[in-house]
Amino acid sequence: MTPPSQTEPAPAGPSATARLADVDALRGFALFGILMVNIPFFASGYTLLDVPDPARLAWHDEVAEGVVQFVFESKFYLLFAFLFGYSFTLQINSAAARGLAFRPRFLRRLGALFLIGVANAVLLFYGDILVTYAVLGLLLFLVRGISPRRALWVAGIITGTIALLFLIVAVLVAVIDGASATATASEQARMLADGRAGTEAMRGGLGSVIDQRISSLGTSFPLILLFQGPLAFSAFLVGLAAGKRRVLADLAGQERKLRLIQLVGFPVGLAGSLFYTFGGDDNLFAMATHLVSAPFLTAAYVATLLRVFRTARGARLAEVLAGPGRMALTNYLSQSLLCVLIFTGIGLGLIGRVPYAAVLAIAVAIYSVQLVWSAWWMRRFRMGPVEWLLRAATHLERPAMRLRERPRGSPASV
Repeated sequence: MTPPSQTEPAPAGPSATARLADVDALRGFALFGILMVNIPFFASGYTLLDVPDPARLAWHDEVAEGVVQFVFESKFYLLFAFLFGYSFTLQINSAAARGLAFRPRFLRRLGALFLIGVANAVLLFYGDILVTYAVLGLLLFLVRGISPRRALWVAGIITGTIALLFLIVAVLVAVIDGASATATASEQARMLADGRAGTEAMRGGLGSVIDQRISSLGTSFPLILLFQGPLAFSAFLVGLAAGKRRVLADLAGQERKLRLIQLVGFPVGLAGSLFYTFGGDDNLFAMATHLVSAPFLTAAYVATLLRVFRTARGARLAEVLAGPGRMALTNYLSQSLLCVLIFTGIGLGLIGRVPYAAVLAIAVAIYSVQLVWSAWWMRRFRMGPVEWLLRAATHLERPAMRLRERPRGSPASV
């Protein structure tokens, strides 16, 4: 457990409720960004291989892809990871305030999350991040006593190290690029063939789709393990530091800091995104720059939303976004399920047949449905259905589901 000096009382009262609503609203906002980044992987077998889909080479496809790269890529999973780290401190504090044993509950929670992630990766989406969260969550648990200052330093070192590795690889590629041009063209042709085969496989039935999902893990897992995973853990640590410093406990007192984050974050983040978007798909220098600049833009997004939420209209926006955020796990998985039904042969089989801009329009439609459905659901139930399963596994009991049921066991924040 963390030392008493690093914990805060369990959330209580109107201010605490508003604070948790802000966290839920940020999580709901992150869900939209994650969907915008993930849906192209469902809509084409070429996306994972990072090669152009021959069916989507029109100018409007390039514009739509550029929008995703500029606005969404590498930003929203960092926001989700930050909120994971922040919520981790709330879970610790709530358990301590109620005299509950945090360790066994949290470890059971991670175990259940791991199993859900495995099922998601095999059945729905090979780019699943839940397994990574479960593994990194264990590491976060082990370092939970770290000071906020040291957590921020470690997060910066991890991000900087990965960016440096990209720079080293970029230099090596630039040095040997001329000698390997023929091999690169041959490799490109092979990846195009693999993309075509993957697209056809996902137009098949359930068995074909699952086989393709499993085979794609060989490509996606190393990327998650060596790239996305460490950066997500960096965001975990930043969220942990923010939770220990109670950053969201008094937003009125954070106004100057939020403005500073915007003033620094937007110029740095947008410049990095601009270089990444227009620097070329294989420009490792642009990717290294993007790794360093993306957290700045993510922080600017968060600061802007937190300031907006404090206005009258912003409060209504926060209320709308908090619905899907309160059942984020259910919505994350349902996004994958809906995309499977829309794009694979299990459902409509639209993979490779929809322009990129239309794919993004489908993402907006899916999220709009989730906004309405989440609001309807949360007016009747305490949590989403997958959250209910996770809570049951965590506490080894049947949690209350309907609002009219008397709560049993531990509070929702644990």
